[in-house]
Amino acid sequence: MNPSEPEADAPARTELAVWGDPIGHSRSPALHSTAYGLLGLDWHYGRRRVDERSFGDALSGLDDSWRGLSLTMPLKEVAHARADEHDRHAALTGAVNTLLLGSTLRGFNTDVGGIVDAFAHAGVTRIDRARILGAGSTAASALVALHDLGATRVDVRARRPEAAGRLREIASALGIALSVQGFEHAASDVDATVATLPSGTVLDTDVVTPLAAVGGTLFEAAYAPWPSALAAQWPGANVISGFEMLLYQAVRQIRIFRYGSQEHLLPDEDVIVAAMRSRAMED
Repeated sequence: MNPSEPEADAPARTELAVWGDPIGHSRSPALHSTAYGLLGLDWHYGRRRVDERSFGDALSGLDDSWRGLSLTMPLKEVAHARADEHDRHAALTGAVNTLLLGSTLRGFNTDVGGIVDAFAHAGVTRIDRARILGAGSTAASALVALHDLGATRVDVRARRPEAAGRLREIASALGIALSVQGFEHAASDVDATVATLPSGTVLDTDVVTPLAAVGGTLFEAAYAPWPSALAAQWPGANVISGFEMLLYQAVRQIRIFRYGSQEHLLPDEDVIVAAMRSRAMED
C-alpha cells in the first residue's frame, strides 16, 4: 500500500490510549476524543499509567480491539526498541511516540512534525541557524525538526554537554554543523531557540539574558504551567508554547490511527484542529 493513500477500510480496532508515567495530567484523551467524534468514529481513547518495566507485558496483553497507542515519557525509547518498523523521524531520533498495532508493529515519531507545524502556525517556515537548550530525547526531535525547517547550524546548550552524544550522531547523519557547550559560554545570534528543559526548570537571569538577546523566536516545549519561567523572561512576543507541539503531534497521530500515514490530511482538518484546541483550553 502506498503510505500516502488511506486504508480502504480501517480494521475493527476501536481501542486507543496514551501510556506513560506519570499520565494523569495528559490532555491527549480530550484532544483525540474530540477529533474522533467529529470524524464519526466510534473509537475510545483512554489513558494508562505504564512504566518501562511494565511496558512489555502491557503491550502483550492487548487484544485485537486495540488499534494504536500514544507514548509519552518514559516509554519512547522502549517503544522504539519494540517496533518492527520505524518511520524516518523515529529512525533518526531513536524515539517512538506512536505505535500502530497489527501483525506488524509500526513505530512513528510525530513530535518532530509537531514542532515543525507549531512553528508554521506561528508564521515561521524557515530557520537557518538555531539553538537548542537541553540534550535529552525531546532535543533529538527538535534537532530533526530544525533540520526539516532548513537549519544547517545548531548550537546546543546543556548543563552536561557530554550527554549530547545522540545529538551529535543525528547531526552527522543530517549534515548539520553542531556545536555543544555549557550555558556559561557566550551566545551567538540565531533565528530560533528551542527549549527542551524539564518543566519547571528555572535558569538564572544572567544565563537567560544573553541567550534571549540573540535567541530569536522561542519555542518552549513545556506548557504547564504557562508561561514557563523561561517564556516569562523572553523579550517581546516571539514565544511559542509547547501546547502547540502537543496539539499538532496529536493531529499527526490521529492521521496515523485512521490512515496509517502521518502525511494524509484529515477531512476538514482545520475545523478539527480548531475544535481540539478549544476542547483542550476548557480543561
